Amino acid sequence: MNTRCHQAKTSHYGRLIKEEHIEVEGRVQTVLPGTMFRVELDNRHLVLATICGKMRKRWVRLTVGDRVKMEMSPYDLNKARITWRLK
Repeated sequence: MNTRCHQAKTSHYGRLIKEEHIEVEGRVQTVLPGTMFRVELDNRHLVLATICGKMRKRWVRLTVGDRVKMEMSPYDLNKARITWRLK
């Protein structure tokens, strides 16, 4: 009997495929402690977001009202990772 707990998706060449993220844009609503932000999406949905490592490394500052681009997991639509600050 051959049973597996988890079956990973593989590509044609046998490599593991990374799960795709959902890219969305929004506006920073609230700045929270610990580099966390409350961001309102264009469809009025609020998510809890944190900044990605590259933005943290380069000391990118975000304030209330900034437009941001984010990545969201398809499994949890209440959390996001901020990847870019827009104009």
